Amino acid sequence: MPSITVKNIPAPLYQKIKDRAEAQHRSINSEIIACLEQSTLSNRVSSEEILYQAHQIRQSIKTAIPSDEIQQIIDQGRP
Repeated sequence: MPSITVKNIPAPLYQKIKDRAEAQHRSINSEIIACLEQSTLSNRVSSEEILYQAHQIRQSIKTAIPSDEIQQIIDQGRP
């Protein structure tokens, strides 16, 4: 299996990785691999899928909120 060496890791980043590894009961090496897998192998949703889901949500909303009511909600809490 290939291996790599990472040099000059900033101390705060190293500490975060170390803390995450401890929290997940992993070695630092295993935590780094998990982080790399998560960032490179994550399932990305296409923009078409996001738009489709947004359309489905809009379709499921039965009542429309009047624009003046929306403005009142936006203005609440503003000075």
